[in-house]
Parts: sequence; C-alpha cells; structure tokens
Amino acid sequence: VDGQNLYYSAKAAFGYKVPNYDIRKLAQAICDRQGWHLEMVKFYTGYPDAKESRSLYNFWIARLRAMKSDGVKVFSRVLRNGKEKGVDVRIALDVMRTIYENACDVVVIVSRDQDFSEVADEVKYIARREGREIIIASAYPRGTDKSVRGIDRTKWLPMDKQLYDSCIDERDYFKRKR
Repeated sequence: VDGQNLYYSAKAAFGYKVPNYDIRKLAQAICDRQGWHLEMVKFYTGYPDAKESRSLYNFWIARLRAMKSDGVKVFSRVLRNGKEKGVDVRIALDVMRTIYENACDVVVIVSRDQDFSEVADEVKYIARREGREIIIASAYPRGTDKSVRGIDRTKWLPMDKQLYDSCIDERDYFKRKR
C-alpha cells in the first residue's frame, strides 16, 4: 500500500481530509471481493519531521504503531523537504523480491502511480519466463469520476465509497484533548 497515494486518491474521490483507512480491513476487503487469500499487508509512507509539524508527526507515529500491532509490515521514513523519497523504489523492490522468491501468485499494489507500470511489465516477464501465472493488480478509490484509473498493465480494482467506508479506522490518532 502506497499510503500517501491512497490518502490523496481517497481525498479526491470521497472528500476525506485525513488518512482514515484501516489498511488491514481494506486489504482484506479487496482480496475478499476477488476470492483471493490475503497473505500479507505491507504499508509504505513518508511522514513529516516533528520539527515541521508536531501534530502530524505524532499522528503518523501513532498510526504506524497501530498498524504494526494489527500485523501490517510497515516501511516509513521522514519526509525530506516535504517530499517522499524512496518509498516507490522500496515498493518496487519488495514486489520484485516477493516474485523472485515465488512467495505469491497475486500482487495488489494499492496505488494509482503510473511508475508502477514498469513493475507490472517485469512481473509479467518473469511469469512468462518461468511459466507461472502471476496476477498483478492495482486497487484505488474511485468516486464519480470514471476517468480515474489504475496502474497501466495491471488488473484494475476500483474501490467504491461503500467498500472504502466499510474499512474506516475510527481510532483518534491526533489524541485531541477534550
């Protein structure tokens, strides 16, 4: 799961102002719709330095801790100059390692980032070369704008608002004083 891409896609599709997804539930719902067994969930994100935004830093530290306790494997790093660096590369490397290790026959990338179309090409090449059937899919929020699409050369799995809303994380990671 490309955490920032998922957040911005959900914001555009459904209007949410914070990353409010329960990633474990969302991954399970995506797999259930396809009849696939969920083996592992990996989440990747950058987050702001505490000096830049103490509240967002605390939010992400609490969220990532909760994800880990939910059994999600997390890769995170502090943003540099407000930009995410290395997250997409890490996702691509992990997908390729998983394929090389023959650890799965389905990979779902939760993102719309077209840079991953090159990963899809490589996965398909390996599948042909090794005589394996490997499905590579992209899951993404899609509201009323039907032009929103998944990663090229993958199986597209658009999430509607009903599916997304059934996987909202109700925990308060901002820990606001009441």
